[in-house]
Amino acid sequence: MLVRIRSKDGNFRFELNPKDDVSKLVDKILETTQGADPSSITISNQPRGNETPISRLKGRTLQSLGLKHGDMVFVGYKSGPLSSPPDTETTDPSQPVSSTPHPTTNIWERVQEHPVDTYWRQKDGKISRNRDSRFCKHGPNGMCDYCMPVEPYDAAYQAEHSIKHLSFHAYLRKMYPKTSSSAAQALPPLTPTSYKVKVPCPSGGHPSWPAGICTACQPSPITLQSQPFRMVDHLEIASQDTVERFLQAWRATGLQRFGWLIGHYEPYEEVPMGIKGVVEAIHEPPQEGELDGLTLGLPWEDEPRIRELAQSATVPLTIIGYIFTDLEPTAEDRTKNVFKRHSQSFFVSSLEAIFAATIQNTYPTPSKSSTTGYFGSRMVTAILSASEDGQVDISAYQVSEQACAMVEADMIEASVEPGIVRVKEEDRSHESARYVPDVFYRYKNEYGIDVKKSAKPCFPVEYLLVNVTHGFPQNPSPLFRSTNFAIENRPGLEDQHVESLLGSLNQFSTSAQGSRELSNRVELAKWLSDWHLIVFLDSTQLLSKDDIKNLIRIVTSPGLTEDSKALDALVKTEGWQTLITFAHESAPSQPRPSSTSHKDQDIPPEVFDQIAAEEAASREVRTSRIKICPHCTFENDHSGSDCEVCGLPLG
Repeated sequence: MLVRIRSKDGNFRFELNPKDDVSKLVDKILETTQGADPSSITISNQPRGNETPISRLKGRTLQSLGLKHGDMVFVGYKSGPLSSPPDTETTDPSQPVSSTPHPTTNIWERVQEHPVDTYWRQKDGKISRNRDSRFCKHGPNGMCDYCMPVEPYDAAYQAEHSIKHLSFHAYLRKMYPKTSSSAAQALPPLTPTSYKVKVPCPSGGHPSWPAGICTACQPSPITLQSQPFRMVDHLEIASQDTVERFLQAWRATGLQRFGWLIGHYEPYEEVPMGIKGVVEAIHEPPQEGELDGLTLGLPWEDEPRIRELAQSATVPLTIIGYIFTDLEPTAEDRTKNVFKRHSQSFFVSSLEAIFAATIQNTYPTPSKSSTTGYFGSRMVTAILSASEDGQVDISAYQVSEQACAMVEADMIEASVEPGIVRVKEEDRSHESARYVPDVFYRYKNEYGIDVKKSAKPCFPVEYLLVNVTHGFPQNPSPLFRSTNFAIENRPGLEDQHVESLLGSLNQFSTSAQGSRELSNRVELAKWLSDWHLIVFLDSTQLLSKDDIKNLIRIVTSPGLTEDSKALDALVKTEGWQTLITFAHESAPSQPRPSSTSHKDQDIPPEVFDQIAAEEAASREVRTSRIKICPHCTFENDHSGSDCEVCGLPLG
């Protein structure tokens, strides 16, 4: 099973067996720490509180501790004496080692946020307004209540522009206290939601759950409500060809398909302090498609290599979400699809919502505004399904923090009805017992009255969803210019072979190294600028890791297809020259012309020379008697005086 570790050194993931002794977990923790004292290690199931010394758990198995696949373990420790002293010439022994965090530093102060978060933290985020000719009575340089800038979370602005959810940073501005106290401003306003029982109990007055429970350790009742903010405001797909290539697998087989979204995050100016995810490629992991679903293996074994490769692009890329198809042709018209996702059925099924929550829990977002250093997730769920007119359309969602917390506490499960989520029954039968607090949700009845209803045993899945807008850019400028190379993990449909790669490369190699024609260089640059080609080339080990990073950096650079010298930095490298040599050597050799066969090997060469001489003489005689008609230009091969075609004299 996969166990996640979070400590002051960062986040880590390890593969462990549920029957492993807790000592194996300790060994993994020590591998990630900076000079930790093993006797001081504590673990907890929540960011703050419930810390249990690891020494008290000796002889216990991970399964007996209640750990399941994907669980997060929060680790604390004290730094012990270093096994080897640092360089005494440059380090004062009386001072803390620079690689060891200062013990008084808060965890959120050491977080390295994404550049898009840094960008918005440097902005005031206020929305400027023009002078209102009806109400503003001042001059052009004045300002009043009708034209002064408003906060990014202003409710009137949100309603006027039909913005359902605040952006994350607009929500942060609303959450921070309006005070001049520097101490209050320094404290993070967010704490991740948790619905797990606190083990051990903070009061210490009874045995830990499931043996006992009290108000100090049990989670409070839950009231489901629409989340006021969203971590990502918009999903932009850089090129329509990317989606079309993804859809080709479904069109060819009728089986559903899944892919990870490779892209990056940028500021989104359409909403106050917004963030958008830009999709540059879709990477398809190993999977088994079915007519009404698919089977996917998690954790994804090739993920570390893909993430490292994506980081090497001109604009560092990462996994920003995933996409899958849910398409079914209609029986009446096979060119159209069944319209199944709408307000009268469901937008995201309960099974898909639980999967989305699992993915979002696995990839939290670093944040200086959270007491744990992490809050929420920017992983987006994109669905390709039928629109009302039967055409293929995209929709994008996230699930709420409440949904993520309920999945992490193992409280909900999918139901047969896709639009309904089931609340699990409480279970105290084993050490990994499940406690389910009261769950409620609100809705307006047929009389318009707000009603609070128990969510047990089930509730609508829409209470867990957060809508994300989506679209394509008006002037596309994707990092990858081509999507023609065979896509990975499509056995039998599209197969990737080294021979075909080298064969295609051989066609470009001469023009790339010798010719100075711009068109040849442009074609080679476009062919190389393909995510799937680069990923496959990296897996072949024909180029070193440094050469691959250099390649992806060059082929994602702006102006690549306009500058004939853009590839010089690539084609002059030793790795490229070696690759070209492989391409030449693997190219099929042209058959040498020969007039003999294996049956004529016993005939003396003099006989063939005589035959060749007679054939040459015959061709010469024939050529000498050919007469071209001056009227119709037909070549007459005869000794007559008139043309065989038009009948006019030849001379």
